[in-house]
Amino acid sequence: MGLLAWLKTQFVVHVLIGFVFVVSGLIINFVQLCTLVLWPVNKQLYRRLNCRLAYSLWSQLVMLLEWWSCTDCTLFTDQATMERFGKEHVVIILNHNFEIDFLCGWTMCERFGVLGSSKVLAKRELLFVPLIGWTWYFLEIVFCKRKWEEDRDTVIEGLRRLADYPEYMWFLLYCEGTRFTEKKHRVSMEVAVSKGLPVLKYHLLPRTRGFTTAVQCLRGTVAAVYDVTLNFRRNKNPSLLGILYGKKYEADMCVRRFPLEEIPLDEKGAAQWLHKLYQEKDALQEMYNQEGVFPGEQFKPARRPWTLLNFLFWATVLLSPLLSFALGVFASGSPLLILTFLGFVGAASFGVRRLIGVTEIEKGSSYGNQEFKKNE
Repeated sequence: MGLLAWLKTQFVVHVLIGFVFVVSGLIINFVQLCTLVLWPVNKQLYRRLNCRLAYSLWSQLVMLLEWWSCTDCTLFTDQATMERFGKEHVVIILNHNFEIDFLCGWTMCERFGVLGSSKVLAKRELLFVPLIGWTWYFLEIVFCKRKWEEDRDTVIEGLRRLADYPEYMWFLLYCEGTRFTEKKHRVSMEVAVSKGLPVLKYHLLPRTRGFTTAVQCLRGTVAAVYDVTLNFRRNKNPSLLGILYGKKYEADMCVRRFPLEEIPLDEKGAAQWLHKLYQEKDALQEMYNQEGVFPGEQFKPARRPWTLLNFLFWATVLLSPLLSFALGVFASGSPLLILTFLGFVGAASFGVRRLIGVTEIEKGSSYGNQEFKKNE
């Protein structure tokens, strides 16, 4: 094991990475708070500034995937679609099977210049997660309680507010509503059978209202829907902790572009279109499991240096005074100071572990276990 590989497994290194992310995130959130004064004066300037502030935080996670774990991401698509990446507003439909599926999506956003302006339809609980939810609030992320009667007006208003967004955005939808588990899949397929819908093998039954509402509200802004089907080679099931330990994974993403004009205008037609899409996604996953590849040309967009440079900037700014302070504490010989400092380190480690826990499948929400049994 080389020195770098050894360092990637060390707890103290993980704490330092977490410290940089948390403290830089709090600084970024404070600056975002200060930018609120711009909203009534120049809304578009406020948006552009917050895109760059969000990039400075999210790119630290992308750096872990690209430069720390050196995970490879391969796209399976066609040349015409590749040439459009980062040059149009789009809705992204991504399967929700893995703990780091969002991170693979973010790394593609970064490589095509839309990481800071990326959007998602997120569950409202995430709004109260420090750093993540706070940053999303300033980015005008649309939050929902996943109860349509309560969400309808909020979601429609949030989507319509994005109609004049000044930078190209990729709006992510997890149409399955929650991460795939065997229990949720079993309940979901019971609902599919009761509704006369085809049974899916690798996906949950898609919830159509979020998709149909997004398409209706963003017509005239969004040019296309990108269907993205993600899988990992050799049946790997990666985790954010694995990334933190420097484990390298190989992600494959099949991307298909559908112009918005191809999606029916009416809600029923759009819902049927989505169900058909998920049948096709299931077939793609079956093909991948049998052949190890998706259809289409293979592209490996080059990673850019900005995520690494951004992290090195924050590490230099924040770790230099921290290390100086730590040396001073231990040099003082004061048991009280030393114990207080170690308590701070322990609290910081606990906080970072809780943030990582947000992505873990076994700690995911129970949404879907019973909710599938209710009509949408």
